[in-house]
Amino acid sequence: MPLLSTLIDNFNDNVIGPEWGNAYGGVSEVGGRARIPCTAGNYAGYQTAKAYTLAGSSVYLQVPVAAAANGATVEAQTVFAITPDPTQGTNLAININTVANTIRFESNVAYTDGAAVSLTYSAATHLWLRIRETGGNVLWDTSTDGSTWTNRRTLATPAWVTAATNTLALDLWSYRNNGTSNFAEFDNVNTLTNGAVYTGTGTGSAQTTGAATGTRIATGTATGTAETAATATGTATYTGTASGSAETDAIAISDGPDTSDAHLRIGRPAGRWAVSEPWK
Repeated sequence: MPLLSTLIDNFNDNVIGPEWGNAYGGVSEVGGRARIPCTAGNYAGYQTAKAYTLAGSSVYLQVPVAAAANGATVEAQTVFAITPDPTQGTNLAININTVANTIRFESNVAYTDGAAVSLTYSAATHLWLRIRETGGNVLWDTSTDGSTWTNRRTLATPAWVTAATNTLALDLWSYRNNGTSNFAEFDNVNTLTNGAVYTGTGTGSAQTTGAATGTRIATGTATGTAETAATATGTATYTGTASGSAETDAIAISDGPDTSDAHLRIGRPAGRWAVSEPWK
């Protein structure tokens, strides 16, 4: 049972995904948004397959561009609707009409809702829109940033919402009765990607002078050979083992050079020496 909350698209790949298999009217993805033509006498929209459920679920999105009036005399509409199959004219919707400068929160039957809540449309205040079903009620909400929501209408859940299991479609559409063609844009379905991000300007230097206390490390270039042959000049000392009496010749035996012809003569010390054991 796919809930509408599982449908996620930020349109950043600029390719209409398979989840919008019923898209119609020449829609496209441009600049990371779903773009829907608003052309006199023609409907166009992004529409999913009729395979979702709203009961116990929700769907929210961003409307960065509502189709401007551009000479229309009755309606230039940008609409976010949840529609059951196969009932025609029945849906839950949020309808922006820039000719009347209104935003309406609707539960339509036979294409009308005499009890719809209507407010003056504000592109900033109504940037984010949400429809949800919870606790036996349907709620229509708006937000400036996609995080903090204001409820605009609450209605007991229509019977068709709970009965229409896996048969609902999300339909994002636009229409005008006359005037000059333009478009509406939707973005960030069930995701805050790119939401509540503010871009400002600043001045500074790419290489700012600063002071830091720490350890300096000097890095230089060195050339060397890993295994360089070298010649050393010095004195070689050979140590051996000798035995004998105080005045006896001794032969030093070493593991070094052949010392078999070397003799060690030990005698008494000369005057002005400090003599210690065993000579005293």
